[in-house]
Amino acid sequence: MSSIIQKNSQQFLYQQVIELIEAMQSAGSLRAGDKLPSLRKLSQQLDVSIPTIKQAYIELERLGRVEARPKSGYFIRSGGFDISTPKKPKFISRPVPVRCQTLIEEAYDAVHSTNILPLGISHPVMACPADKNLARIMRRVLASAGPKVMAYGPMDGYLPLKRQVVQRYLERGVAARHEDLVITNGAQEALAIAVQCVAKPGDIVAVESPTYFGILELIENLGMMALEIPTCDEGLCLDDLVESLDKHDVKACLFSSLINNPTGAGLSDEKRQQLVEIVESRNIPLIEDDVYSELHFFDKDTIPMQAYSKKGLVITCSSFSKTAAPSYRIGWVLSNRIEQRAKGFKRAISCSSSLLNQWVINEYLRSGDFDRNIRRLRQILRTNKDRMRNLIAECFPPKTRVSDPKGGGVVWVELPVGCDSTALFHKAVEAGISITPGTLFSASGKYKRHTRISYGLPWTIEVEAAIEKLGQIAYQLLE
Repeated sequence: MSSIIQKNSQQFLYQQVIELIEAMQSAGSLRAGDKLPSLRKLSQQLDVSIPTIKQAYIELERLGRVEARPKSGYFIRSGGFDISTPKKPKFISRPVPVRCQTLIEEAYDAVHSTNILPLGISHPVMACPADKNLARIMRRVLASAGPKVMAYGPMDGYLPLKRQVVQRYLERGVAARHEDLVITNGAQEALAIAVQCVAKPGDIVAVESPTYFGILELIENLGMMALEIPTCDEGLCLDDLVESLDKHDVKACLFSSLINNPTGAGLSDEKRQQLVEIVESRNIPLIEDDVYSELHFFDKDTIPMQAYSKKGLVITCSSFSKTAAPSYRIGWVLSNRIEQRAKGFKRAISCSSSLLNQWVINEYLRSGDFDRNIRRLRQILRTNKDRMRNLIAECFPPKTRVSDPKGGGVVWVELPVGCDSTALFHKAVEAGISITPGTLFSASGKYKRHTRISYGLPWTIEVEAAIEKLGQIAYQLLE
């Protein structure tokens, strides 16, 4: 490879390195999200000095073609396409009943059908599975604990696991006790318990727009009303929230303020603190759906909204479904105000959660393997995100917009005028691909031209072919 660099040329060596990297991009050898070789490795391959490679990388970063990630290296940025993000939804400040179950059932059927590529499900840990580690730990737990691990567990959760989860929150600034935490069957049960602790049928619950359709289905089944608050690239629109709270008798807010599902947008720490102040000044409980907090793309750890709470009105719900194993169904609700009511609902709904699964997750955390896998998973997801955004921009019709997530495992795609996402969903299923149509993410039927697509899975040629096929279908819908 060293013959590529002409040391006798009048051109600076670092400029030749830049041209080499650009040529590899043009040829498809380097794509959006790919990691560049380390300074030392490329220096050896090209037989030039490390400072020369460093200068080339710095210049590429200045030009916006690569980005430096702390402790990770340099990565190719999305380039060559004008990738706009979806527009802010129209703000309509009125509560509405939720009616979305039929299409949700179709979306779930598509995800779980055989021979379907599951781009319609948010399952980010699939990109770096923990199954082998967990299987090894489970065998060890079964061998050491014996029959007692197969019994019913404590109603509010396995104490060693509770202590570990609480310790992780303490490290993120939340003054929590293990008595404040109730282990649940996934985050969905945690959300169901939390909502029922602070609201009743007929009450108004403020949610983001768009928001995760499981939240909307929960509100629908509990007989409550949804009040949609718009989000933009920076997350929840606080001005619109204030206006809505001033107009309506909102009994609870349910937000994913750090990493929204489906957009991946999130508020800064400063604005999240402001959000807590807004709701607590009105004595409104705030439920934070925190399932993606471990999968952020920031340079530092995140702060849960509960850390900003002065009145104890913030309730945190999360799980290990996105970070360890969805089928283990280990989630939790954390609050120092509703813990007794939460325990009562837990006892009435499901009595207890799997003791075996809690035991295994506890050992997984204790071993350090969980944190090691999370670090790898974040890097893979960030790379996949860049690849997905670039490929959608390349393959979909002009004027398609794609969100730029701050974490998680999905992108939110706004299709051009004339392209219906429900029609795209049905034709995609016929082609062996599942996506999630946008209308599922709104209580009022918005987002008919939007769809959610997952990048939280191993990146393969099948995934690339599926995105190309989706683009072809989108073009056909415009004809």
